[in-house]
Amino acid sequence: MMRCSPFSYRAPASVEEVAQILAAEGPKAMVLGGGTDLVPNMKRRQQTPALLVSLRRVPTLRRLQDDGPGVRIGAGMTLAEIAAHPRLRAFGALGRAAAQVATTHIRNVGTLGGNLCLDTRCNYYNQNYEWRTAIDFCMKRGSEGGGWPEKNEAQVCWVAPGSPRCWAVSSTDCAPALIALGAKVTLVSARETREIDLAALYRDDGIQYLDKRPDEILTEVRLGDPAGWRSTYWKLRRRESFDFPVLSLGAAVRLEGDGTVREARLLFGAVASHPVVAEAAAGLVGHRLDDAAIERCADAAVRLAKPLDNTDFALGWRKRVARSFVIGALRELRGDDPAQLGLIARRQMALRVLGA
Repeated sequence: MMRCSPFSYRAPASVEEVAQILAAEGPKAMVLGGGTDLVPNMKRRQQTPALLVSLRRVPTLRRLQDDGPGVRIGAGMTLAEIAAHPRLRAFGALGRAAAQVATTHIRNVGTLGGNLCLDTRCNYYNQNYEWRTAIDFCMKRGSEGGGWPEKNEAQVCWVAPGSPRCWAVSSTDCAPALIALGAKVTLVSARETREIDLAALYRDDGIQYLDKRPDEILTEVRLGDPAGWRSTYWKLRRRESFDFPVLSLGAAVRLEGDGTVREARLLFGAVASHPVVAEAAAGLVGHRLDDAAIERCADAAVRLAKPLDNTDFALGWRKRVARSFVIGALRELRGDDPAQLGLIARRQMALRVLGA
């Protein structure tokens, strides 16, 4: 049985108290939301905090508040609450992403903030301590089995041994959906409160993957007016009832009355160390979502989907599925039947299983 290394535990009752504890304790403290990612990582010695600061007694983090025509979503709301909340149905991609995270049990515990801050993943990293000892450690976590990157002794990425950086991938479901919706997040510390675009929270670095200081806590997500927007989220994984994404797509368009695209956003997840913005979506502006425009966008967008061999399935096949996802998602947003469009992904999966 894998067990966590020894740690202390505190459960403050306010965001201010959480911020004060983090400021005093420094990097040795970590915030505990639902614990569905952090606790398994602790058991594998990938993260070894000396202190866990629980958020379960902070009621303000569980609130959903109107913000004019938009909303403010507390980072402590569970994924199950977000998927089922009637106020969030107008933000379609978010509900769909939250509903596809892991299992029902995990969604009942896992939080929005935890999913947004999810540790990057890799086939060589997300293994138990003994497995990693057998092959030697990677640069994401060194030979001490935990700690901060500057303490690592190993300097190799087993995905790309000649590379000076870590290529672990971002596997958060909610981030691509929320970035497509134009979300902003609030970060609170004992020194200041700042609001940034959610896209700016992520770095293209498998180790230092968040632009967030150790003394900061992500407290809420802000979404603007959903009027005129349509959005969706598509996810590829081997086991539909459980797995992390090995490819995902958040898509959102704002349409004029005649169907002309006024704004468009496409985000790939699980293909890099951060959610990848597909600038090709800008080419849709001023056009209707006809088949020709969608095909052009898919051809341009898929060039950014460069999956590496550090998750499930063959990387070349995942890249081909990325094109199908763009086409399917955009067809869904123009009003095609999503039940029929879902066959695109299932057909690709069947071909893979059959070896085609």
